[in-house]
This record gives sequence, structure tokens and C-alpha cells, in this order.
Amino acid sequence: IVLVSGHLDSWDVGQGAMDDGGGAFISWEALSLIKDLGLRPKRTLRLVLWTGEEQGGIGAKQYYQLHKENISNFDIVMESDEGTFKPSGLGFTGNAKARDIVKEVMTLLQPINVTDVYDNADGTDIDYWMRHGVPGASLRNDINKYFWFHHSQGDTMTVQDPNQMNLCAAVWTVVSYVIADMEEMLPR
Repeated sequence: IVLVSGHLDSWDVGQGAMDDGGGAFISWEALSLIKDLGLRPKRTLRLVLWTGEEQGGIGAKQYYQLHKENISNFDIVMESDEGTFKPSGLGFTGNAKARDIVKEVMTLLQPINVTDVYDNADGTDIDYWMRHGVPGASLRNDINKYFWFHHSQGDTMTVQDPNQMNLCAAVWTVVSYVIADMEEMLPR
């Protein structure tokens, strides 16, 4: 299973369009693009739209409890939770061999100049998996304006730039598909 995800956590003000509607959207879009292109990877692609992240990650905890017995089937868990501004690469948590593979996958994104692999994936919703050895990835993007809108009345669809979101969706699509279609799972 290659898991792509974002969460729905507009819990006080605003619409949550950026935090984290953008992450939910690019995750949905990645699977939609793969389907529209008629691609069928060797492994399952799974979309999860988490809930309860701001309330202590209760949605992620419940999902982990329900699926942890199949942890060996999870190839990578991916979460986008810092907006969908201009992407620069991925944060990655995993061993050195897996990191080398992810770096190679990221070279496919050279045409859009999104090739960096940073230390450590972040994500409340994927943390349970990463703590137990599943490789994890989180979208890295230009967050200079993120806290201008984070949990504010300003977090509306007008914050979202369709071109930047398309670039983020491209990153999510390429990484999830290529990893799901490799002959073997990422090393642990």
C-alpha cells in the first residue's frame, strides 16, 4: 500500500482551504490523474483524508489501530500538511537505501525543478507508521506565507494558487505512482 493523504481540520475559523484542504486536494488529484491516465501500478494506492488532527490526531490513531496488523504491506505513507505553495521537494524518513531510491524518483521532477529530498518527514497523521519503520514522506514547499493564513479567517480558497497546487499534485502523483509500481517495496 502506498498511502497518500491530507486532513480536514478547519476547526476554529476560516474554511481550511490551505490548512489542510490543499493537502487533501492534491492527494485526491494524484489518484485521479493516475486513473485518468489509465495507469495501474503493481501495488495499491490508497487515499486517506484524515480527521481529528487538531484534536490530538484521533483519526490517525484510530486508522493505525485498525490497520497496524498489516504494517508490512505499507510501502510508504505520505502526508501534505503545510499548504500547497510552490513545492521544493519531499521530507523523507527512512533508511539510507530507501532515501537513495526516493532521491532517484525525485530526479523525474527535474523539469519542474522539484528534486530536493530533506531529512525527516513531518506529519501528525503518518507519525504512527514512521515510528514503526514505515518510510514516510511529506511535501516541502515555500511556507513563507503559510502562517499569514494558518487557522485564520484568511484561510479561504483565494489563498490557493491553481498553478502551485498543480505542481504539488504533480509531485504527489509522480512519487506515489513510481513507488507503487516498483518491482520491490522500499527497503526498511
